[in-house]
Amino acid sequence: MELVRATEAAAIRSAPFIGKGDKLAADGAAVDAMRKFLGTVNFSGVVVIGEGEKDNAPMLFNGEQVGTGNGPMCDIAVDPIDGTSLTAAGRSHAISMIAVADRGTMLDASSVFYMEKMVAGHEGIGVLDIRQPIGENIRALAAAKGKPVEDLRVAVLDRPRHEQLIADIRATGAGTRLILDGDVAAGINAARHDSRIDLAVGIGGSPEGVATACAVKALGGFIQGRLAPGSDAERERGAAAGLKFDHVYEANELVSSDNTFFVATGVTDGELVRGVRREGRIITTESIVLRSRSGTIRRVTADHLVDKWLDH
Repeated sequence: MELVRATEAAAIRSAPFIGKGDKLAADGAAVDAMRKFLGTVNFSGVVVIGEGEKDNAPMLFNGEQVGTGNGPMCDIAVDPIDGTSLTAAGRSHAISMIAVADRGTMLDASSVFYMEKMVAGHEGIGVLDIRQPIGENIRALAAAKGKPVEDLRVAVLDRPRHEQLIADIRATGAGTRLILDGDVAAGINAARHDSRIDLAVGIGGSPEGVATACAVKALGGFIQGRLAPGSDAERERGAAAGLKFDHVYEANELVSSDNTFFVATGVTDGELVRGVRREGRIITTESIVLRSRSGTIRRVTADHLVDKWLDH
């Protein structure tokens, strides 16, 4: 619940900026709120995946220590808003998220920004392989799930780099769910048993891949990742940091701990969680809490008094 309070705070503080066209203001409000609440959590946390150099962040940067310093030693991955552009535009599927694992167990992929990922539910284990053509994977997953290929829905970031991938998916007869941003939520939805998304594929953020792995392990799902450097210089930086290229990272390589937590609160409405809502004096939030050791999925709906949050 301490972690939920931090994602709730970030979501609530960013809510006034939804649809206002200023993603930096939304992100700044969320970062400030999350940082404040993480400082009250009884753990010794090190930010392995934070706002990072890509965002030139003054807080929640990679390597920052958070928490009270008491309690368990943890790696943490944070994204105060996964989907800042979605928030600024007033679009759906923006979330605030935190992932936590034992110290030293999260892959630090911060030196390489992008990763090719494949995520599915438990049916994908031993069936899917990111090295296979997408058509083979789709047909194999359909057989494992006992569904016609035509009923499968595959989530892909809507980017020019994915034009051929999208065409190949549709050539199998499967449908696509094209997303503008927020591939963490898409990956989690692909791993959930009650989602309309069966598979998430494509190149997105490598830090987001590690955070998604924390959630997927709690859901008992499937994830693989393969680093996708954008330049020779980036490849060299990654190699110097000990990262492996032309290598498929399995779930236990992305995060080796068997005790992972993943917490997300909705900023805007999405399939994973509902967004922040305000009615008069009450703000309502919805969050999801996943833990791998216990294999539990909890949903937390909370009402907050407006005057404790936004009127000051």
